[in-house]
Amino acid sequence: MPNVLVRNLDKDVLEQLKAAAHANRRSLQAEIHDVLRRANTRNLAETRRLSTKWLKRLGRAGRSDSATLIRRDRDTR
Repeated sequence: MPNVLVRNLDKDVLEQLKAAAHANRRSLQAEIHDVLRRANTRNLAETRRLSTKWLKRLGRAGRSDSATLIRRDRDTR
C-alpha cells in the first residue's frame, strides 16, 4: 500500500487530529485514514448532488439539434 508524507502541517491541525484520535480511541494514523476516507466520500456525494441538480436543470431545457443550428448559422453568413 502506498505511503503519503505530509510536510509543514500546521501545529494546530496536528493537535486537532491527535485530540480527535484520542476521543475516538484510535491511533493518529487510523484517525487520518478516517478523515481522508470521509473527505473522499463527501466529495463523491457532492459530485452526485451537483450532477443531479444539473441533470434536472438541463432536463427542463429543450434540446436542440446541433446540425440544424450549424446549418442555420451557415445560411445567415
